[in-house]
Amino acid sequence: MNIWPGSPYPLGAIFDGAGTNFSLFSESAEGVELCLFEDGEERRVELSEADAYCFHGYLPNVGPGTRYGYRVHGPWDPAAGQRHNAAKLLLDPYARAISGDIRWNPAVYGYEFGEPERANHSDSAPFMPRSIVTSPYFDWGDDRPPRVPLADTVIYEVHVKGFTHTHPGIPEELRGTYAGLASPAAIEWLKKLGVTSVELMPVHHFVHDERLVRLGLQNYWGYNSIGYFAPHGGYATSAAGSQVQEFKAMVRTLHEEGFEVLLDVVYNHTAEGNHLGPTLCFKGIDNASYYRLEEDRRYYRDYTGTGNSLNMRSPHVLQLIMDSLRYWVEECHVDGFRFDLAATLARELHDVDRLSAFFDLIQQDPVVSRVKLIAEPWDVGEGGYQVGNFPPLWSEWNGKYRDAVRDYWRGNESTLGEMGYRLTGSSDLYGQTGRRPFASVNFVTCHDGFTLADLVSYNDKHNEANGEENRDGSPDNRAWNCGAEGFSDDPAITSLRRRQQRNFLTTLMLSQGIPMLLGGDEMGRTQGGNNNAYCQDNEVSWFDWENIDDQLVAFTRELVALRRAHPVFRRRRFFQGRVLYGEGAYDIAWFGPDGTPMSGDDWSKAHERSLGMLLNGDAIPDPGSRGERVTDETFLVLANSEAEVVRFRLPPKSWAPAWVQVLDTAAQKPFGSAQRRVAGGTVVLEARSMKVFRKA
Repeated sequence: MNIWPGSPYPLGAIFDGAGTNFSLFSESAEGVELCLFEDGEERRVELSEADAYCFHGYLPNVGPGTRYGYRVHGPWDPAAGQRHNAAKLLLDPYARAISGDIRWNPAVYGYEFGEPERANHSDSAPFMPRSIVTSPYFDWGDDRPPRVPLADTVIYEVHVKGFTHTHPGIPEELRGTYAGLASPAAIEWLKKLGVTSVELMPVHHFVHDERLVRLGLQNYWGYNSIGYFAPHGGYATSAAGSQVQEFKAMVRTLHEEGFEVLLDVVYNHTAEGNHLGPTLCFKGIDNASYYRLEEDRRYYRDYTGTGNSLNMRSPHVLQLIMDSLRYWVEECHVDGFRFDLAATLARELHDVDRLSAFFDLIQQDPVVSRVKLIAEPWDVGEGGYQVGNFPPLWSEWNGKYRDAVRDYWRGNESTLGEMGYRLTGSSDLYGQTGRRPFASVNFVTCHDGFTLADLVSYNDKHNEANGEENRDGSPDNRAWNCGAEGFSDDPAITSLRRRQQRNFLTTLMLSQGIPMLLGGDEMGRTQGGNNNAYCQDNEVSWFDWENIDDQLVAFTRELVALRRAHPVFRRRRFFQGRVLYGEGAYDIAWFGPDGTPMSGDDWSKAHERSLGMLLNGDAIPDPGSRGERVTDETFLVLANSEAEVVRFRLPPKSWAPAWVQVLDTAAQKPFGSAQRRVAGGTVVLEARSMKVFRKA
């Protein structure tokens, strides 16, 4: 086969219209063979050119649809950190598309007798997926990013397949796919719900673990990446390379309808596991460069609980991640990223360092620094819980918000002080480092844990279906089942559960910061108490479109609309607790049930579980207009997590002459009563309920 020298950069397989340039980085390789596949036959081409540790070559007349892989020759020396083995067909780390699934065969992928020092020389090619050359050309038309301001963002965390797989309005051939998520029925649901941004659970190409496959399960969530440039082929109508075009078409359609697309990305580890794991890609290319190794070099340092951690000290790993991020922004037009276990990305040595090279690169990058960046600010390593410690450019999943809100609504003592911070944007976490309320991504539930319906229906996890004897999943759920574990037909229990769901949703949408709604919570989706459904690619995880809680859906829609209509619920600056404009009232005020302003001692009273929060719509600084005044209506939010009715006295006339009720989570029709209450009057808050009033 005719091969030209080609170029070391860009890495990957790049088609230019006449042929394809192939380039693979490996600092430790002694030789690299490019393997081309056609009709089941493998043809090997030596990449004899090597510059800056990149083996490269250009093949004229090789174009989109070509399936390929690599065989890398070099030392098998685990004691030195290297695990080269030319018997293993390897995926391209920069592959834009990957076709096929691994066919697990212990004789090929496992070490004989579990001895990591012995190389397995069985050829893995018959069992491996293939990298695919793709076309970079796509008609984006006049596509423009929605660029929703952070303060106005409402995130909907959703799984491509779970949302679409059983939707009756989506054509059957599109269910479970990118095209299905962009279908008119899916768009209609998102538009009526009122969210601004869809955060897709991992769509980088991932691997189904051998253990799960053996148990008849799959890695449904997708936190097992092996291709950081490739849309997962299982979510495409055809996995023969068209997944790239289909993904881009989905983004274009969602943008046309005004929605942002955020990706949940997993740059902290790969699917190759520990020293006993399979050799699929990075491990066989340059193990010591790509992975964090222990001092003896044989074993992997694991900050993620998955067997390995990518080596953030390596410039080539940093380059891989930055190239990947830029690719998804520039070539696929995505609007931002949520970084899984992001504390791992900050580990240059052992400790988490928020000024590590990774964050420096993000800060100065002219492409990536301009999209939404959201960290899951923890990992499983020592010192890995880093909520509040990420750089100013970043927003964070606020785990303290989740815990505080759950504790409050299950009736824990001594929760008021914590709730005050969480309702107002967590200034204790973000207010001292140049950050704003939208640094806090507020959530009550997410993919990892109970759904909202299960949070109010189970005290304990029920993960037996995962095949680990219920040992997996967090035991710390801070959940309350309202009096019965699991399903109940007791009217008092079901009524309380519905009220608790409304309380959680109301708290979420009326808190300062960015609210994130777990897809399906708006319709009452249950996983039967499974709080770790990562391997349940079935009815446990899929949306049940035939059994929707229509009342909860309507409530959620109105709640999101209320937030989006009023800037007082989505301020761009923290409250200051003082008069901001002339002789006006304070920007925020807190009241106890007796109608008097709360004192410092009130916040620390263990037995107190009720509070009132007044948000002054006449005191909203707006940095978009150079600090000029923005006005809105003034609202009073009352919350009672007591098990008993609380009589709440409204603030005196100096705050407002009268109040009109907007919302009551205990009412059969929560919205629309429009009851008028005079200042100083008394309102009744049912047990575990909220009421919201606006100034008359």
